[in-house]
Amino acid sequence: MIIAVTDADCVLFVEQYRPALECMTIEMPAGLVGDSLDHSAESATDAAGRELVEETGYAAATIDFIMEGPTSAGMSNEILAFVRARKLTRVESGGGDETEDITVHEVPRKDAARWLVRKMTDGYSVDPKMFAGLFFLEHEDLMRQA
Repeated sequence: MIIAVTDADCVLFVEQYRPALECMTIEMPAGLVGDSLDHSAESATDAAGRELVEETGYAAATIDFIMEGPTSAGMSNEILAFVRARKLTRVESGGGDETEDITVHEVPRKDAARWLVRKMTDGYSVDPKMFAGLFFLEHEDLMRQA
């Protein structure tokens, strides 16, 4: 999951329809590590750079690894990595690949939590990890000590 903030201090969120949930969702940009033969040896930060451009149209000058851990240790071996994208530059339109239809939202950081709650009220499925991402943003000093 990519925690990305523009120079205007806006957090990037993506909106897309998720067939498994049968509804629209709000998420931070994300993707799979090594999801094709071309990317089989990539790291979490390499995958994040690729996915950030694909989904949002922004490229990051640096991507810092924050942490990784299980998403549901009792049910799955899936591991989620959190990364922080810095010094963003718009390089293309974004919107995802040919299988995706992504809308990018640039939300002022100070309003991000309230915006997510409003989206839940409006009927969107909001990934709870968004609030963890906001925590990491507000506590970057703590995460550097980890």
